[in-house]
Amino acid sequence: MNEDLDLLNPPSTDFSMLDYDCAYLPDRSVRMHYKYVEKASKTFTTAVIQRGWRRFGKYFFHPICNGCNECKSIRIETGNYQFSKSERKTIRRNKETQIIVQKPTLTQSHIDLYNKYHAYKHQKDGWSHRNISQREYYENFVDGAHDFGKEVLYLMDGKLIGVDLIDILDDGISAIYFFYDPDYARLSLGTYSLLYQIKLAKILELPYIYLGYWVDGCKAFAYKPRFQPQEILDGFPHISEIPDWEPWDNP
Repeated sequence: MNEDLDLLNPPSTDFSMLDYDCAYLPDRSVRMHYKYVEKASKTFTTAVIQRGWRRFGKYFFHPICNGCNECKSIRIETGNYQFSKSERKTIRRNKETQIIVQKPTLTQSHIDLYNKYHAYKHQKDGWSHRNISQREYYENFVDGAHDFGKEVLYLMDGKLIGVDLIDILDDGISAIYFFYDPDYARLSLGTYSLLYQIKLAKILELPYIYLGYWVDGCKAFAYKPRFQPQEILDGFPHISEIPDWEPWDNP
């Protein structure tokens, strides 16, 4: 029992950021609460992801915005998931796409692809954009992966065309971040990467895919409710509380 308590309460540094402009809703501000954990276990990471936290590198975080509770955590139930006709078509479209699952790495191809994707989203959807440095990429996506963080690489004829960062946890897969080469938009790699997560979870007998946050009215999250059945969590319960996930249909 003491060992379990130690795993759930690792040494950490806790802090909150000053408010900044919300990327999800106009005319709103965001404040994030962070927990920096040097050596996070899979047990701890599973527990906080179950309670609505997210992970980038060694930083775990969730919003504590004043007067706003729009960020809801959602997860897909994989056990009863049935691929739709259009999803099966997406899977067939990627029959030549190569997939590698491994520990997160940092190469120039990763940096170039990340920057190409974000320059494209800046032009297409108005995302703020500046090129990421090797140090920033390492701190966000490679550091802190320990034994549970993985990258799923998507390649075509040996060329890197997509990178999906995930955590494989005790009860599911937590989707961290995905980026792809816009020259291969015809492959619907965003959808395909999530379908592959579902297939992987089924193989590993993990019941959930943690999709992060859903915000009503946010265009960037509009795709998430399509993947049913799902459950939703309101708020961010303490580690000592049992999270109350509820069934959630596409609104």
